[in-house]
Amino acid sequence: MRPRFDLTIVLTYYAPHLSGLTEVARTVAEGLAARGWRVAVVASRHESRLPRHETRNGVEVFRAPVLARIGRGVLCPTLPTLAGRVARDSAVVNLHLPMLEAGVVARLAGATPLVCNHHDDVWLPGGLTARTQVAVVDRSVLTALRRSAAVVVNNIDHGEHSRHWSVMERRAVHPVAPPCVDRTDGAPTMREGAGPHVGFLGRIAAEKGLQYLVAGFRRVPDPDARLLLAGDHSAVAGGSVVDRLRAEAGDDQRIRILGRLTDRQVADLYASIDVFALTSVAEESFGIVQAEAMMAGVPVVASDLPGMRVPVRETGFGRLVPPRDPSAIAEAITEVGTMAAARRADGARRAKARFGGEMSVDGYEAVFRAAAGDRLAARLR
Repeated sequence: MRPRFDLTIVLTYYAPHLSGLTEVARTVAEGLAARGWRVAVVASRHESRLPRHETRNGVEVFRAPVLARIGRGVLCPTLPTLAGRVARDSAVVNLHLPMLEAGVVARLAGATPLVCNHHDDVWLPGGLTARTQVAVVDRSVLTALRRSAAVVVNNIDHGEHSRHWSVMERRAVHPVAPPCVDRTDGAPTMREGAGPHVGFLGRIAAEKGLQYLVAGFRRVPDPDARLLLAGDHSAVAGGSVVDRLRAEAGDDQRIRILGRLTDRQVADLYASIDVFALTSVAEESFGIVQAEAMMAGVPVVASDLPGMRVPVRETGFGRLVPPRDPSAIAEAITEVGTMAAARRADGARRAKARFGGEMSVDGYEAVFRAAAGDRLAARLR
């Protein structure tokens, strides 16, 4: 009997949750659905208001109830059985890692070919409890990777520096840059004068290293400079660090904490800034926001860490700095902020050519087709 779905995607948080990992899954799911694929998503019901089952932009979404929250994750006892049932009725299943339930889901998928997306090694701040949680998740991730037919990484640089590379490299590893949105239609509505404007967009969380960005910005003497920090700080998995940032900002009236932005406002943010900063202290496999800033003509200051340094390395459109170094951040902001208009336009062209969303969906489609083989419906040939 022909599978009900061509593709099932399994992850912890799905739309309307906002994160880089979620956006990769959503963009690929909706992109393939628009190409005629029958796509299902299985995720946690991370907000009680969300329906357990719905069709969202052509994608059939199944959500498992949350029993408890553990750090940045959630405990969903029924998610593995739900994911396994849907996966077994699919031509191929795509599992996004890291994920607490990954190993069980991989087993319950049965004979359905498994493609794992390895986004990051799980990272949690704290002591023994955090280390124990990381060890449990790592064990589950390794189980899933060993059962996978193929592994997608955002780039080989990040993959090779993963704790799990020794297992991944024995599989078919496919570097596919995550899908990035062209947000060049914004207006500079958040700009306040002619001084250099520095922006950040993302979760206001510990791993983003925002205290070092604030400390670095405060060393920029220009009274007309501005630091715009955008992103959710009210519902952050694992907890927000917004109070720490406010304390770090002190009486510096040049620093703005904007909160969560709409898509329209994201484009306006990029149109309002001269530099985008991503000064994370934990490895990120790519950093979609920095690539989208580049595509909008904004150069980037980013931490020199595996994976997240790749967009700057591949385009030359910005500068890399050591993590946790406010002095280096301040120097880079000052240097990159004066980049000439012609260099900005050239950097935007290179970024669009490298990171456009359709090319990413093409890459994912090719990996899924190869893994699924004859299980895919003839109509998709």
